Amino acid sequence: MTKRFDQIYPALVDFENLYLAYRRAARGKRGQPAVAAFEFDLEANLCRLQDELTGQTYCPGAYRSFYIRDPKHRLISAAPFRDRVVHHALCNVIEPLFERTFIGDSYANRIGKGTHRALDRAQELSRRYPYVLQCDVEQFFPSIDLTILRALIGQKIADGQVMWLVDRILSGGAGILKDEYEMVYFSGDDLFAVERPRGLPIGNLTSQFWANVCLNELDQFVKRQLRCPAYLRYVDDFLLFAGDKRQLWAWKDAIRAFLAGLRLTIHERESTVYPVITGIPTLGFRVYPTHRRLKRRNGVAFARRLRLWRAQVARGELAPADLTPRVRGWTAHAAHGNTWRLRRALLRPKTAAPRCHHYERVGLPCTHELTLSC
Repeated sequence: MTKRFDQIYPALVDFENLYLAYRRAARGKRGQPAVAAFEFDLEANLCRLQDELTGQTYCPGAYRSFYIRDPKHRLISAAPFRDRVVHHALCNVIEPLFERTFIGDSYANRIGKGTHRALDRAQELSRRYPYVLQCDVEQFFPSIDLTILRALIGQKIADGQVMWLVDRILSGGAGILKDEYEMVYFSGDDLFAVERPRGLPIGNLTSQFWANVCLNELDQFVKRQLRCPAYLRYVDDFLLFAGDKRQLWAWKDAIRAFLAGLRLTIHERESTVYPVITGIPTLGFRVYPTHRRLKRRNGVAFARRLRLWRAQVARGELAPADLTPRVRGWTAHAAHGNTWRLRRALLRPKTAAPRCHHYERVGLPCTHELTLSC
């Protein structure tokens, strides 16, 4: 029987927890006006937030939404800074209670995990198994059913005050992604199914955490019922490895049926079985048993950004000291693949390299590590 936790709200509204939540929410953002304004009268703002949470009068503010292409077209929704402090305060208290139930091969938004560890694990498994089933959930964040999600959270949290705050945050973000969702009907649905509350704002700390809570159900199903020994997941992208293609196709059918119970679907055309020697396109790389290559679009996108930054430096709009950490951040990420020639070509523009019209349009020489063929 699942253990449920009660009497945890006092720890959530404790001033020390709120101060820690502020520090985590402000990390790397203290130059932003909203963060600076909150910090200007920090103690009073935290005390006010504490009073609202203690008296259960807290009400989330409106989201600020905008689109990005990274590489998919996504609607990002940013909560007001004081709400982000509340999100951190909530996760500080309840995330450890769920963390102990997550499998080791879930890599997104978890301490000590991340994309590079997921890449390492994918490559390790590709050396042990000849075939892989690659899947991802269609319309994942827009399609998360909030009734089901709340029930999953309630299986672990018995504190009514914590669940009140969970409800506040869920209701505050419900409908944000309504226009991004294409309605899917499941067995037994009637016409009123379209009115079910759904969708988690992309950009919230709580959304990232609750995505893991939701898909932990899939993780447990794959490991405990399908008994797949070689499986990993990063957000809604997941890989299953095996030595038999027929086994993987059977697992795909079982996963499709299981996800329907969570009111989720997989991309049918993109979720397929193939040999690992052809390379696994995941997390910005193409992973082979013996090496990795950066996806072409990632190299092209960075080349464009680098040209823009250099132009800004030349115009005096960007300090050279601010350019250095941006470049180092990307090169550190690219270094997790076989990209030495690519990095040399980007950072030494005069280095000779084979000509390729695909890259000349963005001022980037073609290199062996960037693409499989030109």
